[in-house]
Amino acid sequence: MNKTDYNKLFKEYRRGGTLLLHVCCAPCSAGVMPRLNGFNVVPYCYNPNIDTLTEYNLRASQYAKLGMTPIIEKYDHGEFLNAVKGLESEPEGGERCKVCIQMRLEKAAEKAAEIHADLFCSTLSVSPLKNAEFINAAGARLGEKYGVPFLPNDFKKDNGFLLSTQNSKSAGLYRQTYCGCEFGRTPTH
Repeated sequence: MNKTDYNKLFKEYRRGGTLLLHVCCAPCSAGVMPRLNGFNVVPYCYNPNIDTLTEYNLRASQYAKLGMTPIIEKYDHGEFLNAVKGLESEPEGGERCKVCIQMRLEKAAEKAAEIHADLFCSTLSVSPLKNAEFINAAGARLGEKYGVPFLPNDFKKDNGFLLSTQNSKSAGLYRQTYCGCEFGRTPTH
C-alpha cells in the first residue's frame, strides 16, 4: 500500500467512534492527537521497551502537559528483554524493532477489544525512523485477530513529525533522544 492509500484510508475512518491510541511518548502524541478530531480517543501507554523505570516514569509524566490521561500499563522491562532475546545486536529499525512494535501493537489490540473500542492505532508512525508499512500490516493482522479494526496511518506525512516537534516545544515536553531500549540508543526524534 502506498502513502496516498494510507492517507485516503485514514480520511475514510474520520467518522467518530472510540479509538484506542497506543502512545509511545508525549512528543509523538503531540504530533498525532491534533489529527484525531472527531474520535473519542483513549490513549494507552504500554512501552516495556523503555530501558529504565526512571525513564519510563519521566516519559509517562509528560502526557499531562498535553491534557492527556492515558491508561498506563505497569512497567515490566523483562517482557521486552525476553521478547528480543538474541536480537540485541540488530540495528535500529531491524528485527528487534519489529518484534518490539508487534508486541506493543498486540497489547494495544487486546486492550481495544477489552474496552470495546471501534478502532485502534499507534503514534509510532510519526517517527521518521519507524516503518509505517510494517506498522500498518502488523496492526491489520492484529485487528483481525482481536476483532477491532486497525486505523491505517503514516502520521509522519503531511508534516506530522514537524507538528510533533513544534507542539512538543510549545508544551515544554521532554524530548528523548532515543526510542527507548538500551540496544538502540540512536536519535529517533
